[in-house]
Amino acid sequence: MFSKLISALVPGAGTRHGILIVDVLVQDRGEKCMLKPKALIPGDTVALVSPSSPSTAESVEKAAQAVEDLGFRVKLAPGCGEALGYLAGPDEIRARDINDMFADPEVKGVFCLRGGDGATRIVDRIDVKTVTENPKVFLGYSDITVLHAVMNQEAGLCTFHGPMPASDFAGKTFPGYVREHLMKALCRTEPLGDIRPHESDPPLETLVPGVAEGELVGGNLALVCALLGTPWEIDAREKILILEDTDEPPYRIDRMLTQLRLAGKLHEAAGIVLGQFTNVKPKNPKRTFALKEIFEAVVAPIGKPTLLNGCFGHGDYKVTLPLGARALIDGDACRFAVLEAGVC
Repeated sequence: MFSKLISALVPGAGTRHGILIVDVLVQDRGEKCMLKPKALIPGDTVALVSPSSPSTAESVEKAAQAVEDLGFRVKLAPGCGEALGYLAGPDEIRARDINDMFADPEVKGVFCLRGGDGATRIVDRIDVKTVTENPKVFLGYSDITVLHAVMNQEAGLCTFHGPMPASDFAGKTFPGYVREHLMKALCRTEPLGDIRPHESDPPLETLVPGVAEGELVGGNLALVCALLGTPWEIDAREKILILEDTDEPPYRIDRMLTQLRLAGKLHEAAGIVLGQFTNVKPKNPKRTFALKEIFEAVVAPIGKPTLLNGCFGHGDYKVTLPLGARALIDGDACRFAVLEAGVC
């Protein structure tokens, strides 16, 4: 495995000869190459898009200010002000904004305002060719998991599982740990290295010992399951599978993990990191299981190196992880490390 910077010739609208030269870092894996976007620098323009649930005008304004406070210019996609039921506008508008922002030469990064619901409805509307020809930093989590799947697996682009402007940037816990990990992931070309939970959160814990290395893949458990049986079904083969969720009772977490087991996804993975499972409330408190009991019953028997308490997901203190970059699990040492950067 090695990395190299190449100049890729791709069709480019508006160029003199119809050709656009794009510098990208690719990882030679034998079967595929992952595109890496260029690292963001102060003054770069970042587009805000809303592919899932709607945000209030006040929330959008605060999110834009928070991104500017990071040192970036902000470009609001037209659909940021849309609302249609529990969606941030019609499917065609939400997809159009993502495609247009990737095509826009002024834009260097695309941040999803928030998650919620509805991104699954636009996965087949993403212009994969445009994404591939214009690799940019793409950031989000939760419902955005399905868009990561499209961009990772079909476009071959490294994307970023991390905090979002409307959901997190204006929060009290964003300064410090969350902000520092975000900026390191998006703006620096060296690997993140060891990933350790915030001092106020439980430390990493080994569920299954052993050592595993592979590309990071996954995200929200419910959305990973939602893509099973589709063209964007998660490819976990020899990869480090990360999973998290929120607002799900124990029996549903049990059912979804079992679904992944029966679909062969847990067996295929090189290793597994189970992250933040927040607001887990049993349907019947007298007849339930603790989360760890579920993990021990469903995940542990697979025998793959597995860590608990990964610091990603819906918790207050989350890191930003480059999906598609290589990572290491060392269950014997209770260690989780990202071995390469997601930007070049």
